[in-house]
Amino acid sequence: MVSTLSFSRWKLAGLFGGLLAFALLAGLDTPLRHDPAFGARPAYAAAGAALMAIWWLTEAIPIYWTACVPIVLFPLFGVFGDAPEKALLPYVDPYIFLFAGGMGIAAAMQQWNLHRRIALTIMDRIGSDPRRLLAGTLLSTAFISLWISNTATAAMMMPIGLAIIAQLEAQRDGRRLAGYGMAIMLAIAYGANVGGIGTKIGTAPNAQFSGFMERMGSPVSFLQFLVVGLPFVLLFLPVVWWMLWRIGRQDGLSGEIGAGVISGELARLGAVKRPERIVLAVFLATAGLWIGSKWITAFLKPHVTLVTLGSSHVEGGIAMLAALVLLLWRSQGRQVLGFRALSRIPWETLLLLGGGFAMAAAIQESGLSAWLGQQLLAVRGLPPFSQVVLASVAVVALSAVASNTATIAVMLVVLRDAVSPEILPVVLFAATIACSCDFALPAGTPPNAIVFGSGYVTIPRMARTGALLDLAAALLAALWCWWIVPLVL
Repeated sequence: MVSTLSFSRWKLAGLFGGLLAFALLAGLDTPLRHDPAFGARPAYAAAGAALMAIWWLTEAIPIYWTACVPIVLFPLFGVFGDAPEKALLPYVDPYIFLFAGGMGIAAAMQQWNLHRRIALTIMDRIGSDPRRLLAGTLLSTAFISLWISNTATAAMMMPIGLAIIAQLEAQRDGRRLAGYGMAIMLAIAYGANVGGIGTKIGTAPNAQFSGFMERMGSPVSFLQFLVVGLPFVLLFLPVVWWMLWRIGRQDGLSGEIGAGVISGELARLGAVKRPERIVLAVFLATAGLWIGSKWITAFLKPHVTLVTLGSSHVEGGIAMLAALVLLLWRSQGRQVLGFRALSRIPWETLLLLGGGFAMAAAIQESGLSAWLGQQLLAVRGLPPFSQVVLASVAVVALSAVASNTATIAVMLVVLRDAVSPEILPVVLFAATIACSCDFALPAGTPPNAIVFGSGYVTIPRMARTGALLDLAAALLAALWCWWIVPLVL
């Protein structure tokens, strides 16, 4: 009761804090109201951005409602000058369609349990001695999270993990495996968080970053993101496994364990069904086209005159086409992608992406971006690598108390004007990776909260292990992006 009350007070404080910040920034006579080129527009943009940032970070109201603020406030206060319709354009950004199509493909996988079969097959192939079983749980969760939301991945994997733990405890006369049980559960949470970093559609922050870069005139193709994100996942997963094995080995398990559960789960799935093959074929074809989107864009560009064609348009079109094919294709008397599966997709995430894009566009179009750049020259005076590390650590710390989508929506805008222009892509990429690396608290990400409900995860041990992983992830993200991003972008 006390925690619920304090949480409600926190939200209430955030609600009124956001409104107060808006009133002060919009109403006080500050230099932002007297810009020679933009008039009072920077003040109104700053007021709207502060309101959204506070409401997002405190979750005073549902974050998807906050994402709709630009539709009302920015045209009302003339933030976009004589073009108020620009407040709506970010909500139909090509990356919105890319993410929507990706969620459609993921829904088809879930409808036919293809994601479950892939995860179990990976675990079966890696092996079932204690170390390998832990590694298989971590790797299979991360692989599925490359393509499906981390929340859905963790929710799917947790029953499998609990079944394995229950079998092991039954073999040991009911002795509770506190250490290994916690390691398996954390492998599911951490694997779901880390895996989503690898692809453009793995998490909403990845799409937010890609859209932000596109509007800055530095588009990031699916392949370019993959070249940066996927190796980071492969580099960091062994670090996560080593930290978790230190917990799991305390129960002294040895020999082949858990094989019965995995084979039993695969047996329950039965033979591979025709709809699974269809979904897999469409998915592989889509992934291949995404990887080749840069070359497809170059081929199509001379033939398209209605819009300035970018890789984001092509990738979004490919994603929507794939989802449409699955929606129209029928097998075994059913749609391969049914309306019930579509109804379970968190469509409100698309609003969040649009709101983040709209806030960033307002800050740029209103002249606030240039003013912020002047105020943050002190940060630019730091050595370039220090700026990257500072950004990564700050984002990891902030994501511990706020959702990663809210964190990156705010930090992309702040960092754009805070760091040196020549290292901006490095900083933004490192921050995007870092925002998905919250391992310390159950409230940090939905997968953390899901496995905490298993009863095997204790907050003190999760906090100790997670804090070390948070710091390691921030430093690795900074180092990796410092080296690879200039070679890729």
